[in-house]
Order: sequence, then C-alpha cells, then structure tokens
Amino acid sequence: MKVVETIEGIRKEIEIAKSTGQSIGFVPTMGYLHEGHLSLINAAKKDHQFVVVSIFVNPLQFGPNEDLDRYPRDFERDEKMAREAGADVVFYPSANEMYPTNMPMMIHVTSGVHVLCGTSRPGHFDGVATVVMKLLQIVQPHAAYFGQKDAQQLAIIMNMVDAFNIPVTIKGCPTIREEDGLAKSSRNVYLSKQERSEAPFLYEALCYGADLIRSGMTSRSKIVDELKQRLSQGSGSIDYIDVLAYPSLERVEQLNGKVILALAYAYDKARLIDNYIVEVQGEK
Repeated sequence: MKVVETIEGIRKEIEIAKSTGQSIGFVPTMGYLHEGHLSLINAAKKDHQFVVVSIFVNPLQFGPNEDLDRYPRDFERDEKMAREAGADVVFYPSANEMYPTNMPMMIHVTSGVHVLCGTSRPGHFDGVATVVMKLLQIVQPHAAYFGQKDAQQLAIIMNMVDAFNIPVTIKGCPTIREEDGLAKSSRNVYLSKQERSEAPFLYEALCYGADLIRSGMTSRSKIVDELKQRLSQGSGSIDYIDVLAYPSLERVEQLNGKVILALAYAYDKARLIDNYIVEVQGEK
C-alpha cells in the first residue's frame, strides 16, 4: 500500500490502475478509522480491483465553535488499519494541498439541509459537499462508499451526484455498531464511562420508533413525541429527533414509503448521531 500526499501523485496512481483495466473504489474519511470505516473498505475491495482511501479532516465542514482542533487524529494507526483492510493507496493531503488559496467558490446545498444536523450546523453540508465534489474530481472513482450512519450526508451526496451528473455510483453501507447497539464513531472516545454505559439507549429509542411505524403508526408528530419522551430520560440533551421522507429529507405529517428516524444527542464532550431507515407499511 502506498501513501500519497499530493493531488498530482494520487492522479498518477489512479491513471496507472485504470490503464491496466482496474476499476476504482473510493472510501473518503476524516481518519481515526474504526470498524465502520473498515467495513466500507471491505465493501469497496469486494467490488473493485483498486481501492483508494482518503484521510482528510476537512476544515470547511466545521463551524467556529466546533471540534476541528480536538478532532482525533492518529495517522500511523490509520495507515496500519487501512493496509490491513486491503486498501491499495491512502490519499493523505494537507489542508494547503486541498485548499491552496481561499476557495473562490463552494457547493451550496439548497435541499435537505434545513433539517436534522443542518439546523444546528449552518454551512456544514456546504463544506461536506464541497470537499466530496473536490475528492470525486481528483480520484474519479467508479464508485464511492459512505456509511449510512451519516444518513443525511449520504442523501445530500447522492442528490449532488444526480444534480451534477457526476459519473460515479454512490454506495451506502450499513452502520456498524458495538455489541450493545451504539453506532461506532470517532467521537465515542469523548464519552465518560457513565455516558458510554447509557448511550446505547439512543439506538434502542430508534428501534422503538421503527416498531411503531411497522405496527402501522404513520403520524410523524406522534412518533416524534414518543421518542422525545424516551430520550428525555438520559443524562444528556436532545439536539434533534425527527422522522422524514428518505432520501428527499422532506418533513411530512403522514408518513409514507421509506422514512428515516434520525437523532442527535449531546453529552458533555460528544455529540452523537444515529438513525434508522424503515418502510411505512400501513396506517393507524
């Protein structure tokens, strides 16, 4: 496995791979890899002969009071994990390499952004869309792999690829969880011992909401109220809890078709997100 730090260098590696007929799978990450990231690499490896993993903590998607400086970083650990997972190249650019001058323009997301994480993180998804657009142009993969844990991000990226006719397939892969149900996340290291023992109740609440939908409840407001009541019993605070059409991320009162139950929950030093996607089966 090679580590490449420049745009010119990664383009050369991909040009060589494509010249020998290899298909390119791409896994963009912000590093501090965990089993969720490794599952994406494994999925890409299963589908493609040449797998590129990018590790870049993107400053454009962090607000002024967010944890850019505190975001966990351990490149030696990431490199070892990516190699063992079967990645062929790690693209590890600096911020100056990705953004050598002040960006003259950015992607501005206009749909699906004023809900969920977008409500409390203005500009976040503009930063996400901009860096993903840039990475897709640099790597030009046949397919790119994203985890469903960041389901709003996944939907926005899918919509962006459709809107700009980018010739890449976006693959959403299932959320990887701890044995007790907590979604794996780089931010879980910030949880105190007490918070970590409590945190699985977030996924339990989502499962409960999904069961309500499967039982025939289609009222968005009733489901949200039920979930708020459950989440209020924790020691942290609710950032949001909502039920939306997916992947359009539209808020409709009477649920129909595929919907997402999504939440963000804030502990002292960690903001956790999770979601559950389910099909509406009936009316009650």
